[in-house]
Amino acid sequence: MAETASPFDPALESLAQALEAAAPGLIVAVTGAGISLASGIPTFRGSDPGAVWKKDLTELATFRYFQEDPAGSWQWYLQRFDRLGAARPNAAHLALAELERWQLARGGEWLLITQNIDTLHEQAGSRQLIKVHGSSDRFRCSRRGCELGEPRGSIAAAEVDLSAFRAHPGRETVPRCPRCGSPLRQHVLWFDEMYTSHRDYQWEYVQGALEHMRLALAIGTSFAVGFTERVLQAAYWNKVPLVAIDPGRAPEVAIPGLEHIAAKAEELLPALLARLHRP
Repeated sequence: MAETASPFDPALESLAQALEAAAPGLIVAVTGAGISLASGIPTFRGSDPGAVWKKDLTELATFRYFQEDPAGSWQWYLQRFDRLGAARPNAAHLALAELERWQLARGGEWLLITQNIDTLHEQAGSRQLIKVHGSSDRFRCSRRGCELGEPRGSIAAAEVDLSAFRAHPGRETVPRCPRCGSPLRQHVLWFDEMYTSHRDYQWEYVQGALEHMRLALAIGTSFAVGFTERVLQAAYWNKVPLVAIDPGRAPEVAIPGLEHIAAKAEELLPALLARLHRP
């Protein structure tokens, strides 16, 4: 029986060859909100009807806003976090976990850096993972220097009782740090904070990885934040191929070696795996 051609040819073949040629070096995959859209999580800057920034201002995602109105900050984030709890990994998340295993099995290196705070990559089985913007499954103390705050501490969200706040949201019921009694905050990077503000963001390690990568995959990202600007710079200065996978229009950046594949990651990546496993 003749093999069915992939709808992504020849882009799929080009991507497969780039992955194969990257061994034994480091492949860095960068994911943004677009990869979780198929799991029911709206994007931030995207064109989908539920895109967060179509409704909310970036001012809400700041430490300054938290200090002014901690209850308002908690309410806004809990509305978002409650949507994440029911989400499950889609085919793109699962494929990236399998790509990690494929790369490591042939002696190569792999690093997945996500801008997303959901836990879908972990659920899918990704291990070489850095969450450069934090994680929805942890909180931390808002007082710098506290054992559970910056620059190293945090606490599992499952260990924090939110029932009082959910029943009567207000400044007096904002969750408190079990160590020092200061208000807890979300374990996420806010717009008025630095990537170096917390150890969990692993910014120094990320910087080193970007300087040594042999291939970069950007999946579902708009290249609109400081971290993705750093990815673009590293790819440009080190002449590293960069492949952007997104069903929308090509990124509005001009760097040599940037290839855009207009496809849904949950469709393209499983087809890529099938191609890589083909004898």
